[in-house]
Amino acid sequence: MINKIAPCIADALADVKDGATVLIGGFGTAGIPLELIDGLIAQGAKDLTVVNNNAGNAEVGLAALLKAGRVRKIICSFPRQADSQIFDALYRSGKLELELVPQGNLAERLRAAGAGIGAFFCSTAYGTELAKGKETREIKGKHYVLEYPIHGDVALIKAEQGDRWGNLTYRMSARNFGPVMATAAKHTVATVHEIVELGALDPESIVTPGIHVSKVVRIDRVATQAGGFKKAA
Repeated sequence: MINKIAPCIADALADVKDGATVLIGGFGTAGIPLELIDGLIAQGAKDLTVVNNNAGNAEVGLAALLKAGRVRKIICSFPRQADSQIFDALYRSGKLELELVPQGNLAERLRAAGAGIGAFFCSTAYGTELAKGKETREIKGKHYVLEYPIHGDVALIKAEQGDRWGNLTYRMSARNFGPVMATAAKHTVATVHEIVELGALDPESIVTPGIHVSKVVRIDRVATQAGGFKKAA
């Protein structure tokens, strides 16, 4: 019997290795799998490459993972915001490597990994610093940059509902990078607020099919505080 429900976060993250590439869902503070990030800190994996739209806020979630010294490199689109002091300090001191990727390219490189695409040409970044060292090509009079997929060893995502087969639905903007990251990783762990019986999810509403999910962990819903971060209800 297929049952992907994990008893706890520690169990779901037990196999994350040092040096892993970890895809972490979220857009700003929307859809960040805070409980999974906290679990990864407790698990102890280090020398990680992290892929996220941002580079952490304040000193929680991804910023806490950076502060703990577990991340060697971050691949993201928006590393700096008003409360990105952890990233700023690590990057300026040379303790953290940054690969800056335009947001659309980030999403497409993840999608390409899940779709089995070896590489693709994109016009974004042509003629800028971000295209240095990359192959370029002119196609029908327009210039393009060759981009490669981003594959993950593990993806950590936040969903709304799930079943024991791993089928997932999301809540509004919390969906963001979750679906493409789930397809781009060898091992996907998702938190959900509700685990439902098989057949309870409308097949037309399932966004991430269970074939792309390894573990599902139910977490309590929490109250949102100022700044968008969680506080136990």
